[in-house]
Amino acid sequence: MCGIVGAVAQRDIVEVLLEGLRRLEYRGYDSAGVAVINDSQNLRRVRRMGKVKTLADAIAESPTPGGTGIAHTRWATHGEPSEDNAHPHVSGDIAVVHNGIIENHEKLREELQDQGYTFTSQTDTEVIAHLVERELRDSTSLLNAVMAARSLLEGAYGMVVINRTDPERMVVARSGSPLVIGHGIGENFIASDQLALLPVTRKFSYLEEGDVAEITRTAIRIFDAGNEPAIREAHESDVEHDAGDKGEFRHHMMKEIYEQPVAIANTLEGRLVAGKLNLESLGDLSNIDQVQIIACGTSYHAGMTARYWIEELAGIACNVEIASEFRYRKSVVRPNSLLVTISQSGETADTLAALRLAKETGYGRTITICNVPGSSLVRESDMALLTRAGAEIGVASTKAFTTQLTALMLLTAGLGRANGINKDSEDRIAEALLKLPALIEKAISMDSAIKDLAENFAEKQHALFLGRGDQYPIAMEGALKLKEISYIHAEAYAAGELKHGPLALIDSEMPIIVVAPNNELIEKLKSNIEEVRARGGELFVFADEKLSIRPESNMKVMSVPHCDDIIAPVVYTLPLQLLSYHVAVIKGTDVDQPRNLAKSVTVE
Repeated sequence: MCGIVGAVAQRDIVEVLLEGLRRLEYRGYDSAGVAVINDSQNLRRVRRMGKVKTLADAIAESPTPGGTGIAHTRWATHGEPSEDNAHPHVSGDIAVVHNGIIENHEKLREELQDQGYTFTSQTDTEVIAHLVERELRDSTSLLNAVMAARSLLEGAYGMVVINRTDPERMVVARSGSPLVIGHGIGENFIASDQLALLPVTRKFSYLEEGDVAEITRTAIRIFDAGNEPAIREAHESDVEHDAGDKGEFRHHMMKEIYEQPVAIANTLEGRLVAGKLNLESLGDLSNIDQVQIIACGTSYHAGMTARYWIEELAGIACNVEIASEFRYRKSVVRPNSLLVTISQSGETADTLAALRLAKETGYGRTITICNVPGSSLVRESDMALLTRAGAEIGVASTKAFTTQLTALMLLTAGLGRANGINKDSEDRIAEALLKLPALIEKAISMDSAIKDLAENFAEKQHALFLGRGDQYPIAMEGALKLKEISYIHAEAYAAGELKHGPLALIDSEMPIIVVAPNNELIEKLKSNIEEVRARGGELFVFADEKLSIRPESNMKVMSVPHCDDIIAPVVYTLPLQLLSYHVAVIKGTDVDQPRNLAKSVTVE
């Protein structure tokens, strides 16, 4: 996912563009660039490989005045990170920035080359610039040219186009990639995320799928997928102005780990009142015979955890599938099925495509677990359960995950109530959720001990995570965190699978991380621990403080606050987050911006 910012104003806007890019850098940081048109109709483009700071330094050395401009921070898809592949791309008087993938770019490239166009990059985006330039020759306006060009594109795009000879406007188009318009006074803006524009406006409207918009200083015209005029209501944002600040913390990730008690409390607000569950806002969950959960990455792990809960506590059959797999296969839709999508951003392309496919193939009811009100998943689902986690900037998801788990437990209770769950079970869920914020706070207090533990991983290249039951997805999430920010090759297994192959990997150099809450599977897990110890493996066990698991010569034990086992997956997530964070710091990696990754990647 790339970050896009654009502005049409009377003032010089390069600093607005740069600040927007800084706030969007979580979406990609392989390269960055701006293109600005000044009053003399000169277009100046500045691009740099690397992070936004490198671009800002270049602009500081060579001022770039002008009131109309676009900017981009890139997560590379087609073409390696380089200055030539950095956006904006230019063709004649046209400059464009783009987030997404043009799937038919090779065919379009060949056609344009045959027509005399020269390509200077390896990107799929450059075809957009040339197409718009070509269509503009026979069009009466930039708007019409963009409409004509987009009809030739296949794939995903959020794009912003400007014309050197017409500096009073920019034209934007959305297909699969989010774009938000920021409304100012005598100036207007566009961005991938409202976070980018909070320093200049708090009034936003979201473009919907297929929309094209013409934006000037004083007017905004929006057209739908059929090129018919459309209205997209503007709303005042209540997002904190400083959502992108790290505060006292060294990294966004650590800040967001520490925010989890409050974030979870926000998820529960109004849904857990005086110790009782208030679930009416979930809508009609009656007569559901099957639940299908769709998600990607961390959200997929949340869905895997929820499957245990939904089947055990609500008594409803549940399937979980990676969105990119679900959308490309033919699945059987059972009568009375509920489709559940999970996404932090609400814009994850595969999850969104899966939702649309599911609605076409017969899912009668859909609900999304999402953090962003007004996002595509929220708008297109029948029901939405917002997690209220607040802005999450760190690429490695933390509070988004634990609030998703909290929301999924609420959904489980709602499904259970509609399916005849007994009162004792519902009261148990309510009591467990009531205690959860304080338990998470207590788990965070393990930080110092885990920091010391992390020293054992400084020179390691591989790690195994083990869990049983609903802790197996938590082990997977722990492995993912270690992989994405520490670059340690980490895998997770259901502990019972250990003897079916993974034991072959175990030696004194292979750390094994075990999550061991006090539940009915603990004796089985202890046996798995002994299998590892017998083969010289180095064990790190996160165990319930009430369990009698004692440290041994090759086994370190960390005591985790005791809790009801139904919410143990949420509690045990915390020490694994802290472990991955401290290992990454020790190894000297860029915690918030790990290599090759960006937040909520919305392309394949």
